[in-house]
Amino acid sequence: MVSFRTAKVLSKKHWNKDVVLLEIELPDGKRGTAIAYKSLTGDVDSGDEVVVNTTAVELGLGSGGYHFALWNLRNKENISQNEGHIMKLRYTPLQISMEVIEEKLGYTDENKVLKGMPVIAGELHSQLMPAVFGFKSKKPSGKIVYIMTDGGALPLQYSETVKFLEDKGYIDASITCGNAFGGDIEAINIYGALEAAKRILCADMAIVVMGPGIVGTGSTFGFSGIEQGIILNAAFSMGGVPIAIPRIMFNDSRARHYGLSHHTITVLKVGTLARVIVPVPVMDGKKARVIRGSLDESGISKKHIIREVDSKDVLEMIEKSGFIPSVMGRKPNEEPEFFMTAAASGIVAAEESEGNERI
Repeated sequence: MVSFRTAKVLSKKHWNKDVVLLEIELPDGKRGTAIAYKSLTGDVDSGDEVVVNTTAVELGLGSGGYHFALWNLRNKENISQNEGHIMKLRYTPLQISMEVIEEKLGYTDENKVLKGMPVIAGELHSQLMPAVFGFKSKKPSGKIVYIMTDGGALPLQYSETVKFLEDKGYIDASITCGNAFGGDIEAINIYGALEAAKRILCADMAIVVMGPGIVGTGSTFGFSGIEQGIILNAAFSMGGVPIAIPRIMFNDSRARHYGLSHHTITVLKVGTLARVIVPVPVMDGKKARVIRGSLDESGISKKHIIREVDSKDVLEMIEKSGFIPSVMGRKPNEEPEFFMTAAASGIVAAEESEGNERI
């Protein structure tokens, strides 16, 4: 199912430099909010007619209640200013040309190009901020590059978290890989993105996690976060230090996500071939026993390196930041172990970055 409607723009406000929020009126008189990416639609003003994709709202999906503008009918021709000839969203009506970093990296026969750079791989976008804060708590001047995959939202500009972290100087640069787009650098795949983070941007640490949103089915392998295993394998094979953020929650109503999520168990048992560091936060006795039991029973504690980290102070950093993240609608005070776990990965990355060879 896909639904398109022609709507009238009643008003607009800027979300960031590339994203505009439109108040629209649909043909049936209903009003709503649409997101327009100016890199795709060009400028949009009040009074314009736009074609919007209304599918997610009509299905009641968790897309924030937004429609998405595809075309401004006032613009007879929408011409992208992007350079390069590599297509993203390829073979779709919205395919756009990009200049990708791999065109500049050239060929190398060196397979350990990361030279010990820590690479954090997460599953959910909400792990990004606490991981970054964990790193900065131990290495304030360390350079962080965020790599966004195409497992969730494709436009980087959709993320309010990234906007906050960039505006406040916590993230030094961003790379979008696969069919994700909008980063400071575009990359074809995770390997090119990791090489660019090290060789071009001289990162002390790279954190790789999809944009907002995740696809899930409740089946063993049917979730887009399984890419975490692919990222960890890539980091290891390229000479980096792979660090996995386990998904730990105690207030999720779904049994498969209680304690150590079945997503993490699948990634670390099946998806990850390399031996990686798995940070676990210091928790109270009962919760610690639950997690330790899951790690032991699943075989993860034998296959990987479990590192216990005291990361609770990062929760206070988040509270004082003025920007409060959430996971499945729950804030850090409602799901503290989730955010402490991501923060623990950042602390470990800061420790491991001391051996990171500079280029």
